Amino acid sequence: QVQLVESGGGLVQAGESLRLSCAASGRTFRFLAMGWFRQTPGKERELVAAHKSGDTTYYAASVKGRFTISRDNAKNTLSLQMNSLKPEDTGVYYCAADAMSRIAFAYSPSEYDYWGQGTQVTVSS
Repeated sequence: QVQLVESGGGLVQAGESLRLSCAASGRTFRFLAMGWFRQTPGKERELVAAHKSGDTTYYAASVKGRFTISRDNAKNTLSLQMNSLKPEDTGVYYCAADAMSRIAFAYSPSEYDYWGQGTQVTVSS
């Protein structure tokens, strides 16, 4: 079992920055592929960034160049630095863990095994 707890959401203006954190406990964190998903009303959760072993990362086209995902295996934490925020970045952000060993990233929410409770990010124009 893995427990995930997100923090760091809030209300900011367009152009500002936020840093989300996800604290993990339970199963060995460093072996897990981790992702940040975003959900807006009426839409499916969208993978915005992911990180797996070998320091391999993935970014959705909409956030590439503005968001940076990182992890600290010693502290069992996953972070998402979000810069130059836009109103369309608004949503609930979820931290998720993929327990399956894969060559490629898992992009669908159904492929992730553990989820945090989510943290709201609101970007005003």
